[in-house]
Amino acid sequence: MMLGLMLARRGVPVTVLEAHHDFDRDFRGDTLHPAILEIIDQLDLSDKLHAIPHVKWTGPSLVVNGQVVARIDFGRLKTPFPYVMIVAQERFLELLAAEAAESPHFRLVMGAKVQELIEHDGTITGVRYRESGTDQWHEVHATLTVGADGRFSRVRHLAGIEPQILSKPMELLWFRLARRDGDAAKFDSVDALLRRKPLAVLNAADGSAAGFIRRGNRILMIAFNRIDHWQVAYIYPPGSYHELKAAGLDAFRQSVAALEPEFAPHLATLVDWSALSPLSVAFSRCRSWHRPGLLLIGDAAHVMTPAAGAGIKYAIEDAVEAANLLAAPLLTGTLNQQHLASVQRRREWPTRVMQRLASIQQRNLFTSLADRDVAQRPPGVPLILRFLLRIPWLRDLPARFIAFGVRRVRVRG
Repeated sequence: MMLGLMLARRGVPVTVLEAHHDFDRDFRGDTLHPAILEIIDQLDLSDKLHAIPHVKWTGPSLVVNGQVVARIDFGRLKTPFPYVMIVAQERFLELLAAEAAESPHFRLVMGAKVQELIEHDGTITGVRYRESGTDQWHEVHATLTVGADGRFSRVRHLAGIEPQILSKPMELLWFRLARRDGDAAKFDSVDALLRRKPLAVLNAADGSAAGFIRRGNRILMIAFNRIDHWQVAYIYPPGSYHELKAAGLDAFRQSVAALEPEFAPHLATLVDWSALSPLSVAFSRCRSWHRPGLLLIGDAAHVMTPAAGAGIKYAIEDAVEAANLLAAPLLTGTLNQQHLASVQRRREWPTRVMQRLASIQQRNLFTSLADRDVAQRPPGVPLILRFLLRIPWLRDLPARFIAFGVRRVRVRG
């Protein structure tokens, strides 16, 4: 949608095909980093985006025995948007679609399920799709076909491009719990959360808590405040989902309540396993993101860590760089393989760096989850690290990297 908006504004005719009839997906990522908020501002959409209900958080604080010992603070970064915005992705996509629809060069087709690629002399020249709920077939012919359809990309599969799996999967259950009367006093106060000794507190821009992290026996639980509900990630050792489900829903509710006793009354709404969405994500990356007439971006080209919404950040940055590099050759009819390769060259290095660092973090997490006694030991922060975190330019490096990656991406043209 971002790529379609930017190309249409440059005068490139664009058709966006969405397989579903709306943008509402349970537990789709909804974090927009400072880097992305700067891009939205460069597109003159910042005011409209901020008018959508949202939560701003400025980073996590690591807690030991009820005391904050280290903090990643986006609030100290030099940016007009020193926070991560948590906003429902369907609302964000609706904003982009409405803005793109202002251009006569943009067309959005909902309920369009791509079934085949159209190929001529080795070059992809479009797609055939079936209208959802009917047997009607349609064709779209294009100079460039972009696969931006996620980690299970149909376009990638049809193109015969196979991703390399780079890690074991991170496995978790996503679920929602309704906010209840009294939650503000128990959870929105940082002091109240610290008294219950979480592993970490997620800090909101207004000084309140935007969520928290708890660690149990082979379990890590992250709860995000989504204004009217909690969005919860329950991370467990890879390969243990069937064991978890076999234990039953009562055992699962007890496990969550043991991690956060104040959630006990909330759990009455979990009456069926259908309320829990299992997610298994392994890092992967395609050797080549393109074929003649075809480009892959986002999770279709590289699956990122689900932690901190990195997938959304890197997908949007892919789209911005693709628009920056491809708009002119598309307009002049000179698009070739070198142009598509330039998008991969521009984006592959930042992707590799992030995947490498995230894989180290994920291995440490797996080691922690495999240790049945880890929940009994308070997390430690080495003295040297505590000292380094007091030096301003070192202290802010983690926040700067999470917020912007190895380089800022800007809208050009």
